[in-house]
Amino acid sequence: MDNFFKQAWAGVRILLALTVILGVAYPAAVWGVSRIPGLHANAEASGTTLVAVVREGDQYFVPRPSAATLPASGGSNKSEINEDYTKVVDERRTAIARREGVSEDQVPQDAVTASASGLDPDISPAYAEIQIPRVAKASGLPVEKVRELVAAATGGTFTTTVNVTALNRAIDAA
Repeated sequence: MDNFFKQAWAGVRILLALTVILGVAYPAAVWGVSRIPGLHANAEASGTTLVAVVREGDQYFVPRPSAATLPASGGSNKSEINEDYTKVVDERRTAIARREGVSEDQVPQDAVTASASGLDPDISPAYAEIQIPRVAKASGLPVEKVRELVAAATGGTFTTTVNVTALNRAIDAA
């Protein structure tokens, strides 16, 4: 029994030590480093937007459809051969073609399929391209100015994408 208490006491001491180190000291150190001049602006709010923000109105670009249901996020488990999934994709394609004034075969795949999390802020350049005329007309900006804003919000590491949230902020600022 004496051995049990020794081991329990050792476990409690380790728990307390790790709680203080990992729960208090380490977060405080990271926060302190983020306050170093020159790092503070990058630590608080970078220019990268990681979550899609849907804005109401034709003057804004539309992100990918969302499969998310609050408070969680997540994609659908339905495959391309699932009839319900195919029906939803077809309905989205028809609606987007109507909204953008293009034929259904011009609607890119990312416009009708949700991302894995349903919160992806990036769209393909092709999806941005079909939205430019609508956004230009509704926002009152010249088409070339909207194209410039799209180009400024375009980037990517492995694939070229357009960040819709950053793009819509730029439209507000223009």
